Amino acid sequence: MLPSPTVMWSVLALLLALSGGAMSLDKLNMCMDAKHHKTEPGPEGQLYQQCSPWRDNACCTANTSAEAHDDASYLYNFNWNHCGIMSKECKKHFIQDTCFYECSPHLGPWIQPVDQSWRKERILDVPLCKEDCETWWEDCKNDFTCKTNWHKGWDWSSGINKCPEGSKCSKWTDVFPTPKSMCEEIWSNSYIYTTYTKTSGKCMQLWFTGTNPNKKVAEYYLNNGQQQQSSALPTLLFLAVTSLSL
Repeated sequence: MLPSPTVMWSVLALLLALSGGAMSLDKLNMCMDAKHHKTEPGPEGQLYQQCSPWRDNACCTANTSAEAHDDASYLYNFNWNHCGIMSKECKKHFIQDTCFYECSPHLGPWIQPVDQSWRKERILDVPLCKEDCETWWEDCKNDFTCKTNWHKGWDWSSGINKCPEGSKCSKWTDVFPTPKSMCEEIWSNSYIYTTYTKTSGKCMQLWFTGTNPNKKVAEYYLNNGQQQQSSALPTLLFLAVTSLSL
């Protein structure tokens, strides 16, 4: 027995509304639901030093940007010097990484829900430009660390992170033999290493001057995702109608 036209059109309308709602979310200009992020992005004219490129539109505050540069930052109580003093060349990349994470309003395509005490959302598989990842690794290759994944497994008994019992400090290149291994492992796959260059329009830049180039990159990935979603919609509608007719 076939359902009434009213029921069928109601189902179709619901599916269309759901698909349209998913696409209408402004993932090109949004902030994560995380510990220090603003609710919505906006101008922040006083962003500090390496965070200043985001001053026209940022998810971080001026205070957050300043703390991102401190060794004893209240942001996460994270100790960069867990295996001796981190070199200035290496540390500048971690400051830039922090600025990117805290300030960027164009990470929408890669934001995922997460059940953690300090945040409800995270980024996953953000495609980093080859130059950024390789320069980061190159500038840190003479430093030392004791862990591959810096998100978890630390000894926090003193209030800051220390190497866990039984671990040892090793040269950077022994822990992270390639730029790819470092960029993908150090923050639990927040980033993926790509062979795209900064001129490709297909990778996110940690370092930039002038207009933020990452919005166009996010738009590229968001549009590709929407196209896949749109192409799947006729199949969903067909399955819905078929199931109603059975």
